[in-house]
Amino acid sequence: MVRINSFRSLGTQSVYDIGVEQDHNFMLANGLVASNCFNKAHSAAYGLITYQTAYLKAHYPVEYLAALLSSIRGDQDKVQRYLAACQGMGIYVLPPDINRSGPDFTPEGKTILFGLAAVKNAGDAAVESLIKMRDQDGLFTSFSDLCDRIDSRVVNKRALEALIRCGALDTLHPNRNQMLCDLDLTLEWSMRRARDRASGQVNLFDSLLSGTSTPEQVFDSAPKGTIVEDLLPQDKLKMEKELLGFYVSDHPLKSIRQVARILAPINLIDLPDYREEASVSAIVLVTELKVVTTKKGDRMAIIQLEDLTGSASAVLFPKAYERLSGVFQPDARLMVWAKVDRKEDQPQLILNDAEPIEHVQMILVELSSDQAREIQVQHRLRELLGSQAPEKKEELGLVPVIARIGYGDEHRFVRFGPQFRVKNAEATVALLNQSGFSAHTQAVAPAAG
Repeated sequence: MVRINSFRSLGTQSVYDIGVEQDHNFMLANGLVASNCFNKAHSAAYGLITYQTAYLKAHYPVEYLAALLSSIRGDQDKVQRYLAACQGMGIYVLPPDINRSGPDFTPEGKTILFGLAAVKNAGDAAVESLIKMRDQDGLFTSFSDLCDRIDSRVVNKRALEALIRCGALDTLHPNRNQMLCDLDLTLEWSMRRARDRASGQVNLFDSLLSGTSTPEQVFDSAPKGTIVEDLLPQDKLKMEKELLGFYVSDHPLKSIRQVARILAPINLIDLPDYREEASVSAIVLVTELKVVTTKKGDRMAIIQLEDLTGSASAVLFPKAYERLSGVFQPDARLMVWAKVDRKEDQPQLILNDAEPIEHVQMILVELSSDQAREIQVQHRLRELLGSQAPEKKEELGLVPVIARIGYGDEHRFVRFGPQFRVKNAEATVALLNQSGFSAHTQAVAPAAG
């Protein structure tokens, strides 16, 4: 629904009937205009499409979401939203695989494979050539087999490097770093073999092997460089993000997803739903940071944040920058406290405070089910927590308080509202224990290993 701000007469003009029984100017008594003034053809078409998509999502969720992701693969925000939807539905989205992926998102069982065409620097022609070769001559059996079969005029070194770095060749060799180190040697070997085949010549060593050895042994004879250790997991993730646009095999925030739900921070994808000036908290990853200097000579920062559902822009104004510049670093995992702002109708966060997720603590108060039902206990707990709140009303406490309520052998977690966050965790725990409650602090996430 929308509200009329102004209107003017256009005189008498031709109009078109859209299926109402009587004349209607679509203005309601309260001054609102009905925005869903579809004619019957529109209504029927939308109804049919809604039914069809709902049926596909319910009965063929993997195929439906794979098709949906393929249709919007050029829109990074939408892709990230539906990747989060896959995760919520228990559908795993896996990195591309040279032997299983198609050009687009590919359904396979209860998983979805990233498409090879989504790999930055691979190129559509190279992807098309690789898939055609795989379909005609069978799956690739090794890295040297792949290099031996490619057309180097179409699938060049840059494309192969991209496929290695994003994990598309992991089934051919588990060590990405080794493939990168061996790439020049293997390509030189494969091109020499291609030249020999084109000229009708046979390499002496190959001729000795051909009568007694399998193709695998021929490919194993390809020259190899010095043995090197594989890349670190965090380096592999960075390469995936660089070449696919997303963290796929893992995410720096995934390990704390469950415990983070207890704190109920917002999802960045839902940021447009929050009113301006709303105070929010979120668990995020810093993906980009740009430091700028104001006209007064003060430094501030424009920051890009990401969580498991989406991304958002954020601003760190000079006063906050003085306190938090050391916290906001690329790839830092943070819990941030901010206010919602809108710039050209796009929501962004005005950052007030932040803390590395490894340092964030919450207070757990142990309650029995009987205690949780007692009004006096609830009132006493509110009083104690209120006494530990920040002195300034506009200043939010940073330590959340969670009640863990016992129901026999089970426990339920109840999060206290943001007005009950406290400034000092140790002092609050001490006060609660002195007052007869059982309380302790708990880290939200273990330190990164």
